[in-house]
Amino acid sequence: MKPDRKSDGAEPGPEVLTIENFSIDYLVEPVVHAVRDVSLTLHRGEVLGLAGESGCGKSTLAYGIVRLLKPPASIVSGRAVFHPRDGAPVDWNELGAEQLRAYRWDTISMVFQGAMNSLNPVISIRDQIEDIFTTHRPGMSRKERRQRCGDLLERVGVDRARLSAYPHELSGGMRQRVMIAMAMALEPQVMIMDEPTTALDVVVQREILQELTRLRDELGFAVIFITHDLPLLLEISDRIAVMRAGEIVELAGALQLYTEPRHEYTRKLLASFPSLTGDRGSFVRGTVS
Repeated sequence: MKPDRKSDGAEPGPEVLTIENFSIDYLVEPVVHAVRDVSLTLHRGEVLGLAGESGCGKSTLAYGIVRLLKPPASIVSGRAVFHPRDGAPVDWNELGAEQLRAYRWDTISMVFQGAMNSLNPVISIRDQIEDIFTTHRPGMSRKERRQRCGDLLERVGVDRARLSAYPHELSGGMRQRVMIAMAMALEPQVMIMDEPTTALDVVVQREILQELTRLRDELGFAVIFITHDLPLLLEISDRIAVMRAGEIVELAGALQLYTEPRHEYTRKLLASFPSLTGDRGSFVRGTVS
């Protein structure tokens, strides 16, 4: 689908997250350079798409930003700097364990790849959401926590009556919405979404993306949306970064990237998706022409 982004050519808002010369290696034999000298700036209220084929380093970069990497992965250079609305910038690489615990999910949250399977199967939805407030907002009363849990579910289009349900009692789309609600619970200024709609059918995917756009417009958070689905990013993103072999090979507004792709890899990605209006192809000896 051809993008229609009002923000193309518009002045960007103030920066909220800057990623500077970020490199991540997997310390195995031989060493794998998963992310190579990546620099990006995310602006307030912006949806920044991150596209690329599987294995190009998109998820590794996301985990590195929020410092959730596990060995043998290691950040070897660069930094991720959060810019709060008030106060001095915060270099996440310099935060200790307790500081990270306080900042993570409160300022930057993440919806993980395979999020539908991230919920604890033996704990109710209410208890899983409420645990966020118990940990990060200890001053809230039980009544306030319960009210907030219901409000969050309704905000993402799920009836608050489902709070008493367990994950297996919800559809895939509902579980995904619950994960988005949990990521929004503390009203972060940045949300990183790693392939959040991959396992969903196109109708549910469309509903969740519309809900996400509405919430972004309402609450003003910025989004890094990671997927291999470039047509989807063309529709929802303000800007798109194309990643290949750990590097950003092209960064442009969605409309510009669609109409004037500069890198050969970007052109190949765009050409890999069939057109709904073009000529029908035919199979000849196992190939498509």
